[in-house]
Amino acid sequence: MDERGTTERVLTLLGLLQQRRVWSGPELAARLGVTARTVRRDVGRLRALGYPVRAGQGTGGGYQLGPGQDLPPLLFDDEEAIATAAALLAGAGGQVAGAGDAALRALTKLDRVLPARLRPDVRALSGAVESFGADGRTPVGPDVLLTLARACRDEVEVGFEYVGRGPRHVEPHRLVASERRWYLFAYDLDRLDWRSFRADRMSEVTVGSRHFRPRPGPDPVAYVQESVASRAYRHQARFVVHAPPEVVRAQIPASAAVVRPRPDGECEVLSGGGDLDFVLMHMVLLGHDFTVVDPPELAERCRVLADRLRAADPGS
Repeated sequence: MDERGTTERVLTLLGLLQQRRVWSGPELAARLGVTARTVRRDVGRLRALGYPVRAGQGTGGGYQLGPGQDLPPLLFDDEEAIATAAALLAGAGGQVAGAGDAALRALTKLDRVLPARLRPDVRALSGAVESFGADGRTPVGPDVLLTLARACRDEVEVGFEYVGRGPRHVEPHRLVASERRWYLFAYDLDRLDWRSFRADRMSEVTVGSRHFRPRPGPDPVAYVQESVASRAYRHQARFVVHAPPEVVRAQIPASAAVVRPRPDGECEVLSGGGDLDFVLMHMVLLGHDFTVVDPPELAERCRVLADRLRAADPGS
């Protein structure tokens, strides 16, 4: 048999091992139409590729696919590929911390090998899954999300209409997920600067033919955090919190403030709100000593609030 025939047979063997826990040698030989000796050789080929195929001896023995330390390539038929892609699209809006990013990374890998003939079925199935936004995240069309992820991966320019801002032309760099939204971090070719864009406000997303070389830029997550904070709040405030940054990050949602480490082991917090007193009370409730950095009038608000709290104590 030629090399192509051998490869097809080995892939068929892998598919059989994935379908059932244990197969006897004669059963596999009958399914594949080969001898037991050829089955043993094909099992050896799978092992060489990283698949941990176990062979038991005697009564009750047989071949089975065991868990491995590394993830070798998986073998999907059409239906499995469609279901997996649709599940990953749904998982990109999932409720488990970090699962959305992992699902999107996995989806872009699957997208490399997904046949074009299966894409309509993936879109149809994903459209029937009501998972996007289930955790409060603003819904984003799966085609938009996948198109942006693909453009980031392939380093090609993207054009789109942005609600209230007109057409934009960018070099996409990263997709960043917050608790509520997906953002595209990209270099804006019209403004000649880095920008973040809400994916749910994009329409008519098109991938161009021009590839670009990634340029050095700010940290995508930190940039999006600061951009969101600056747009979302009327007042901005900056503090030095006398506590380790990892402790403070665990207390403040990433969408509410930016926590930066300091060389002295403490941290700087950039936060905001519609009312400065509201911002101060949230800082107090963290339970750490802190120092006001900006704005200057915030220090005066600290004194006013302190006097008010002391006056509330009848024993003072």
